[in-house]
Amino acid sequence: MKKSTHIKLTCLFVLATALVKAQNVTNVKLTNPDDAPIISKHIYGHFAEHLGRCIYGGFYVGEDSDIPNTNGVRNDVIKALKELKVPNLRWPGGCFADTYHWRDGIGPKEDRPEMVNRWWGGVTEDNSFGTHDFLNLCEVLEAEPYLAANVGSSTVQEFTEYIQYVTHPDGSPMADLRKKNGREKPWSIGFWGVGNEMWGCGGNMTPEYYANIYRQYATFMSDWTNSHGMYRVASGANVADYHWTEVLMREIPKSLIEGVALHSYSFVTWSKKGSATGFNEAQYFSTMETALKMDELIKKHTEIMDKYDPEHKVDLIVDEWGGWYEVEEGTNPGFLYQQNTMRDAMIAGTTLNIFNNWAHRVKMANLAQTINVLQAVILTEDEKMLLTPTYHVMKMYNVHHDAKLLPVEFESPKYEFEGKSLPSISISASKDKNNVVHISLVNIDASKENTVELDVEALGFKKAEGQILVSKKLQDHNTFDNPKNIVPELFKDFKIKKGKLSVTLPPFSVVVLESK
Repeated sequence: MKKSTHIKLTCLFVLATALVKAQNVTNVKLTNPDDAPIISKHIYGHFAEHLGRCIYGGFYVGEDSDIPNTNGVRNDVIKALKELKVPNLRWPGGCFADTYHWRDGIGPKEDRPEMVNRWWGGVTEDNSFGTHDFLNLCEVLEAEPYLAANVGSSTVQEFTEYIQYVTHPDGSPMADLRKKNGREKPWSIGFWGVGNEMWGCGGNMTPEYYANIYRQYATFMSDWTNSHGMYRVASGANVADYHWTEVLMREIPKSLIEGVALHSYSFVTWSKKGSATGFNEAQYFSTMETALKMDELIKKHTEIMDKYDPEHKVDLIVDEWGGWYEVEEGTNPGFLYQQNTMRDAMIAGTTLNIFNNWAHRVKMANLAQTINVLQAVILTEDEKMLLTPTYHVMKMYNVHHDAKLLPVEFESPKYEFEGKSLPSISISASKDKNNVVHISLVNIDASKENTVELDVEALGFKKAEGQILVSKKLQDHNTFDNPKNIVPELFKDFKIKKGKLSVTLPPFSVVVLESK
């Protein structure tokens, strides 16, 4: 071969390699419009239902427990949730809410009646964790209470007396009862859910019937503290039931509603959810397919809301979301106890990015659930406790709380599997009150790394530091014997040059970058 030919071929090879590499880089445009919405911290809310070992054995071990506690609530749980900066906590359900009668959970614990939890395992509960316990816990956590009130098996009178009990300052029968039970001042209640899943366990109602029931209950709701007004959330649609949202938005006067809910879970298939840890790539791909559908759900429900509420007076509240799999072997099927892997980190990262990017309409969301149930952030076993990959993602992302959204535009590369494809990259960004920029990135591809290049020159992004959550296998998880198998690490695989931030994301990883 002639020398000149060899040089030409070498040059062509180098050029081809450079072109391929360029094609593998995803270019991302960040903007900073003056009218961009604030990402509400309440998007990062949590959910604590009387289900399995979420309350009893999770949060609450009782005042006499050998496990260190404050008024019966585990100290290690309190510490972990305070570090997570939990903005709001939803209680007591879920399906449990529409069978719960609040008077059973007040007064001396030894005098409280027992009840059967008909929805979750048929176990008998002693009501030792009630309203005072929950609202006092929220004060300790500095979290807004989100009370899901009983509409399915209660009355308007019982509901309004509950509101009076917790919020009326004095001079009323319910305020006097609260004081008798040891609480002088009323609590400040952030949010009220007017029933739960009224299309299912809340009563199998039609949307037309529930809309009228809602109007009745909402009419009699009064916030006696007058601290920030009554925030009423209607029981919203199940996944893609757009007719439900249509009816509620059409039939409920805007003077009676502040939020409408949406519930959607991620799974392999509803009938065969598969193992939380023993899944294959096909099951992983299917789960991520349902998780990423959240963007479409919000878009279509929002379009309906915009038609009836162009001024955006009513918020979309995704108060149940997360991964749902088969329970761990040997556990009560009614307790919904499952492990938490890097797959769940992918669900958390992508879903939170979706919520952030819909911040103009999504104002609150609640991961299901906090401890020992579904996609939990904490697992407990007697005196032991561990933090899950989902916990670490939510903690990495809490930099977005109440920060201004920086909209992103890009065309994601594809994660391809068996002839199907999904967008592999998910991104959201914000600027906080100190003008610090945070960018959260997720690569869901099970085997390929992806490089993204962000134009950050206009944002004054000169230096950065980062964290990454990643592991060797999608099935990796934390155990009580190895609780720090998966933890955030320092991330350095990025560079900033001439206003361009180039980031290389390993397979199934979550990265958060901060400007310096």
